[in-house]
Amino acid sequence: MAKKETSKKPSSSFIRLPIVLMILALGGGGWWLWEHSNEGKDLINQYIENSEISTLESKYTPQQIMEIRRPELLGTGTKRTYQEPAFKYYPYLLLDVKYTEDKKTREGVLLWSFTDGEMVLNTQTWEKTHGFKDCLECKANRQDFKILQALASQGGALTLEDLQKRMNVERDILEPWVEESKQKHLVVQKGNLIQLHFENPKLLVAPQTQFNHHLVSKPLQNGQRVSKVYSRNQIIEIAKAAFGSDFKIRSEQEIYLPVYSIGVLNPDGSIHTSDWNAITAERIAPKYLSKAR
Repeated sequence: MAKKETSKKPSSSFIRLPIVLMILALGGGGWWLWEHSNEGKDLINQYIENSEISTLESKYTPQQIMEIRRPELLGTGTKRTYQEPAFKYYPYLLLDVKYTEDKKTREGVLLWSFTDGEMVLNTQTWEKTHGFKDCLECKANRQDFKILQALASQGGALTLEDLQKRMNVERDILEPWVEESKQKHLVVQKGNLIQLHFENPKLLVAPQTQFNHHLVSKPLQNGQRVSKVYSRNQIIEIAKAAFGSDFKIRSEQEIYLPVYSIGVLNPDGSIHTSDWNAITAERIAPKYLSKAR
């Protein structure tokens, strides 16, 4: 008598295998996104923290800026009209720090932009450094900053011999340092002259922001957080390289600058949009615009 064939059920371990593989793939993809994408981190953080954010208190309303900047925004003799302004929040890293200056310990706060890579020197005027962005991009180290600071202290250029005296290091040590800084396009060499490779650099600064504004908590539902360009770790590492071994970060906090995005409807139907600092009423220049000379 022929044996009755029975259908063999797949084992439970066989069924679970695709599920486990899918979980591992999702986990691996999530890890890669977290490690390599600032935008991915922003999306995740925004989902988790979609209640309130810490932001600097606005000094101006959108309507005040639109009135103050009316000639610039609407021009004269044209039929341009304002659109409803939108709210944006630019991310910054606020550091509570201590450091030495003139052989004394100083304490203060340091505000660094996640979007343009520069630190804020004064929140009243929103004056910033110039040059730290390039240092972030090329991963400048402590030796690079020693050269940059020595040059900056002497007007931006020194002969190799004077730079050696200024830094008080051996020639065979200094030359590889200079060569590395040249490869990173932080300095250039013209004959025997080493000079900073920045236009109007502002690098020789104390790790201190003149901070004179209040922080407030606001719901995010009425605004948009601008994505970060640089990570927290990048900013911490460049600050440590720039300010030396006596520089100590005691605490940190992510805060935001309130910004108004003001749209103007042109007669041809096109809309021109610009961002304005809610503290200074100054325009935040797009990256593609050159600075006035």
